[in-house]
Amino acid sequence: MPWIWYGKERKMKANIHPEMKDATVTCACGATFKTKSTKENINVEVCSECHPFYTGTQSRAKKTGNIEKFNKKYGINDKQKA
Repeated sequence: MPWIWYGKERKMKANIHPEMKDATVTCACGATFKTKSTKENINVEVCSECHPFYTGTQSRAKKTGNIEKFNKKYGINDKQKA
């Protein structure tokens, strides 16, 4: 199968690409799903079923700005500013 790229015909090299197989991905939480890969079985520690970002259990840390950090470090409060 030739590829045409900027007017030049290019051909893919034969027998260098790995064979794609149906793969089963198994998570540590027990969830499984099917995909394509060069391996038949894939084991993962975290998937979309148990990851905190996807499940909505991720906590959001409050980020303070540089001014608040400076004021806290040197003990400056709102009453001392005025």
